[in-house]
Amino acid sequence: MTQSSAHTPFNRLLLTGAAGGLGKVLRESLRPYARILRLSDITEMAPAAGEHEEVQIGDLADKTAVDHLVEGVDAIVHFGGVSTERSFEDILGPNICGIFHIYEAARRHGVKRVVFASSNHVIGFYRQDQTIDASAARRPDSYYGLSKSYGEDLASFYFDRYGIETVSIRIGSSFSEAQNLRMMNTWLSYDDLTQLVERGLFTPNVGHTVVYGASNNAHVWWDNRLANHLDYQPKDSSEQFRAKVQAQPMPASDDPLMVYQGGAFVAAGPFDDK
Repeated sequence: MTQSSAHTPFNRLLLTGAAGGLGKVLRESLRPYARILRLSDITEMAPAAGEHEEVQIGDLADKTAVDHLVEGVDAIVHFGGVSTERSFEDILGPNICGIFHIYEAARRHGVKRVVFASSNHVIGFYRQDQTIDASAARRPDSYYGLSKSYGEDLASFYFDRYGIETVSIRIGSSFSEAQNLRMMNTWLSYDDLTQLVERGLFTPNVGHTVVYGASNNAHVWWDNRLANHLDYQPKDSSEQFRAKVQAQPMPASDDPLMVYQGGAFVAAGPFDDK
């Protein structure tokens, strides 16, 4: 699954969003990569800090708290923030201010490597009959997608200006299994997610690299040729779920789930209409 034996572990690795769905997965799978794994979220975590772990609860919207969070770490795996579509006001603090605070703290404390949980919702308005690579113009499908697009711009800026290298993973659908027809194309297994994070942490000279996060599915909408230097080789496939998915009632042909790469996100909201 990974190549931990080929790498010297970081002394202290920060994982934000450690209480979230993917954060819980990475809390387990990133242990070989750090002598101390610093875990952070806005809510309490269970279980509490174990051996070779430390926990710091904090709000990404709080610049001072994030500065303390980043102090003393060697690299950052940034999975914190809101992970679904919500109002712009709900997204603003954790996702937009939050990632700015992460990069500012990285600059102040000399952290030179970030792995950023971006999203396929950065390009969600492309149709499912299109295949794109990382050079395609961004077409965010939501406030959430906009926040991830902003994060990619920050990553590019902080590399060009301060030399902080980032791998932005445009995560497809990372769950224990593919849950619908769209996810047959976007599914990313937990093992393949861990491999992507590992490659993001240890591949030299990445600058700002954008890589699409999908497993070795029968059909994928994304071409990762511009991230070949990461040597990401997905091992899993959504085909194991095909019979279960095809037994479900199929959405209408004009349903966003069947038309756009971003699926239902393209139609969520607005949230403040009376």
